[in-house]
Order: sequence, then structure tokens, then C-alpha cells
Amino acid sequence: MTFRLYDTATRSVRDFVPVEPGKASIYHCGLTVQSAPHVGHIRAEVVYDVLRRWLAHLGYDVLSIANVTDIDDKILAKAAEAGVPWFVHAYRFERELHDAYAALGCEPPSYEPRATGHVPEMLELIEILIDRGHAYLAPDGSGDVYFDVKSWSAYGSLSGQRVDEMEPAADADPRGKRDPRDFALWKGHKPEEPESASWPTPWGRGRPGWHLECSAMAGKYLGDEFDIHGGGLDLRFPHHENELAQSTAAGRAFARYWMHNAWVTAAGEKMSKSLGNGALVSEVTKRYPARAVRFYLAAPHYRSAIEFSDDSLAEATAALDRIDSFVGRAVDAVGDAPDWLPDAFGAAMNDDLGTPAAVAVLYAAVKEGNRALEAGDVDDVATQLGAVRGMLGVLGLDDRDPIWARGGGADRQLAEAVDGLISELLKQRADARARKDYAAADAIRASLAQLGVEIADTPQGPKWSLRTDRSEA
Repeated sequence: MTFRLYDTATRSVRDFVPVEPGKASIYHCGLTVQSAPHVGHIRAEVVYDVLRRWLAHLGYDVLSIANVTDIDDKILAKAAEAGVPWFVHAYRFERELHDAYAALGCEPPSYEPRATGHVPEMLELIEILIDRGHAYLAPDGSGDVYFDVKSWSAYGSLSGQRVDEMEPAADADPRGKRDPRDFALWKGHKPEEPESASWPTPWGRGRPGWHLECSAMAGKYLGDEFDIHGGGLDLRFPHHENELAQSTAAGRAFARYWMHNAWVTAAGEKMSKSLGNGALVSEVTKRYPARAVRFYLAAPHYRSAIEFSDDSLAEATAALDRIDSFVGRAVDAVGDAPDWLPDAFGAAMNDDLGTPAAVAVLYAAVKEGNRALEAGDVDDVATQLGAVRGMLGVLGLDDRDPIWARGGGADRQLAEAVDGLISELLKQRADARARKDYAAADAIRASLAQLGVEIADTPQGPKWSLRTDRSEA
């Protein structure tokens, strides 16, 4: 079955036909590093990580670019409030972004360009647009350069809007605009802004507009035409609309497919810092296992909104516990098994990255695997173990994946310390049983049980797990 993807531009699910056979090129908008990332931000990273894993499974050579917007109005304002240079502020939160990637098991993109490193490409694009009559220098001497939206008849096609019905662009002072909906390609330097936040141009010092940055970076690394451009639904307008307009107006084909993930909501509203309901990744992963947080973000369809709640995260944690419980018991029973993917799982993933149906196949394999364990059917246990691990791998949830070892940080160190302590207690229990001191052995087992640690004596030796008191998947 051919991989099919919903394309925002055509409002339809289309067969994926890449620019180059056997290759898949993806650009998705990364974060503006103004503050710490919350789970709403990182949902997009999880979605595009799953997309990349699936395309790689299908045999594509995937090139994935995700930018870092390290200069904009908000960064300058927040840095000034904090009393630090803007680049120090941006770099601090860029590091936090990378920590969040790793914490939720996201492989780094193939390359992650910073906006500030691509000013020459941006100036080149502006000059092309000016020469073609689609951009103009503000006549007030501010040094601002704007895109003339009415010069491009296709403007509004991505979001399905008509220019005359749009609100004025709020990304720059309208004083030098021909039309209030024109958007800024370049912002002239202002006296109150740091000199370091500006670059020399033929029209004076200044800095790039947000929309220009992504067009320049996508073109630099993926060429004039590439396969998939992605990002959160809130970026469809104006950001992606403006990217599409300025790139195509410059003569570039740009993206073949536009992919937008829905929001994580809180009380029905988009999660954002302005609402005061942002749940920081660094805090959420203190309350819930990081793999369970990823499962919570990856399991719903990417075009469906997710409501953020402790109940939802607890459900995801319980579900992953049941899956892990089966895997642990199956490994004890049969050892290892080769990974494979059920046809139904592949069909779900090929249908617009249909993770809900794919997860249903995962649950069914766990249920069948548990039945096989109870029946002592070791062949079927091995079959279902291989299927479960194969599916977990595609979803980025296989705990054998080195990304979890790299990204665990303090959580990984804590887990290793706990495992070491429990292993030592189990050794003491085994020694007590060997010398027939059953009272001491039972006391160790009872102490661990009070902490929620269950012990199972298997032919391969004692195994421990955390008690969940929940039903089987």
C-alpha cells in the first residue's frame, strides 16, 4: 500500500510521490527559543519524529530539517526583561529545547539551522522579490522591506482566505506599508534595540522577518522544491501562507505537501504561555515516565487535538505499563524474537500516519501475547513479542532504542540506581534462601512489596516490576 498523506494545500489525502524517487525531504518549523518548551510545542517534534521513522521503515532516505528561530521581537523583549544579551537568552532556551527532544525520545533532525546563521540567503531572497516586483522598501526611511501581498494572486491559497477579508499583518509598524496586510521581510534597526541584533544591508542595518527565515533555510538545505513542509496548525496562517507566497513569488516550487498537526489544548484552548497553562516538558516528565508522555502525544491522530490532563497522562502511563509487562514476561519465557510489523499496522500508518488504528493493532498483539503466555504457546509468544517490539520501534517507544539511554538524563540515572539497589536486595534474598533463612527472604520480599515492587521467581531468576494494579491490555 502506498503511503498517503493529508495535504493542507489541496485539502485532500494524496499518494506520497517524492521529488526524488527513494528520497524524502522534510522541513518542519522548530521553535522560537524565547522560553522553555511545553508539551504543546513538543507534540510537533514527536509527530515529525514518527513520520521520519515511518518513512525510513518504508525504505526512504530521509533528510529532515528543523530550524531554530533564535532572533525575533519576543526574544529581544524577554532578554531585555531578564537583563541578559538576546543571544544568551536564545541559547539558554535552545539548550532546553534539545533537552526536551531527547527526554521524549526524538532523534535530532538531520540538520538544525539557526536563523541568525542564514542572513546572506535571506538578503538574496529579498533582492529577488524586489527585482520581480513583489517586495518594496518602505518610503519612510525605516529600512523596513515588505512583501506586497496583492502582487501575488495566489496569496491566501494555503489557508483558503481572500486577501480583502484578512486582518492587517501585525508583524511590523504599518506606517510604511502600501497595504496593511503586507508583511515584513526585513525590519530596520531601531535605536532602542541592541546593535548586535542587526546586520548590514543595501537598505541599512536591520534583522529578518520571521517568515523570511524559514523560506531561506528550507531553500538552502532542501532546494527549490522539496517534499513535506510541516508544523503546528497555528502556523498555517500567517507563517506558512507567507512562506509559500514569498518562495513561489521568487520562482521556487517549494513544498509538495503541507502537513499540520493539531494543538494540545488545556480547558479547550490552545496550550500557550499567554494562557498560563503551559505544562513544561521538564516538569511533566518529573510526574510521568518520559516514554509514557511520548505515548500520550503519539497515540492520537496528528490532526486531532489532544486535551492535556493528568487523567490522560495517567491512562497513557497505565497502557505503556501493560505493554511493558507483556514484553518483560515474554522475554522471560522465550528470550529474544525478531521484530516484524503486522500488515494492519502498516496499513494504518500508510493511511495518513494513522497512529490510533496502529496503536489498536499494538494492543491486540499484547492481548494475544498474554493469552499465549497463559496457554504456554511459546511460538505464538515469540511471534507477538516480535510484533510488539517492531511496532514500538516505529512509534519511538522501544526502550532498547539508544535514544532513551542518551536522553534519560537524571531520570535514567535514577532508574539505574533503583535497579541496582533492588538487584542487590534480590541477591540478599537469594543468599537467605540458599542458607534456608526463609524469614529473612520473606522480609525482603515484603519490604519491596510495601514500596510497590513485585517479585516474580522465574527459571531465569527473580524478576522485579512496579505494581500497577490495573487490568491487562
